Amino acid sequence: MKGKTYLKVTGILMIIGGSIGIIVGVVALLGATALAKLLETSAAGLIFGCILVLVSAIVQLIAGITGVKNCSRPEKAQTCIKLGVAVALLSLAGNIISVAAGNSFSFTNLITGLALPVLYIIGAVLNKKSLEHS
Repeated sequence: MKGKTYLKVTGILMIIGGSIGIIVGVVALLGATALAKLLETSAAGLIFGCILVLVSAIVQLIAGITGVKNCSRPEKAQTCIKLGVAVALLSLAGNIISVAAGNSFSFTNLITGLALPVLYIIGAVLNKKSLEHS
């Protein structure tokens, strides 16, 4: 499979995931704020988690759009690589924060959270190599 195809397919999946993540993040943020008011307590931890979800989803959406838009432009591969790394790091950060918050470590969550960004990065690297070979 060519890098172009990897980038296009993973980019589309990232657009879908990022869009859903933004909706979930906004709903969670509203819910955390309402819960804090109801319980008359601070929801700083919940709000921080919601903001991380929103930032991750926005970066994923941007990466997806960039991948689809530039899948036929190997000269833009480095930008896609950087965005893919950012998505992977945010996914990893989410897993670390989840464990730090007291949740048990989930190898499945780690792998599923990294699979798409890794495939996206592979597509970008293949695109970059196609530019070097031409």
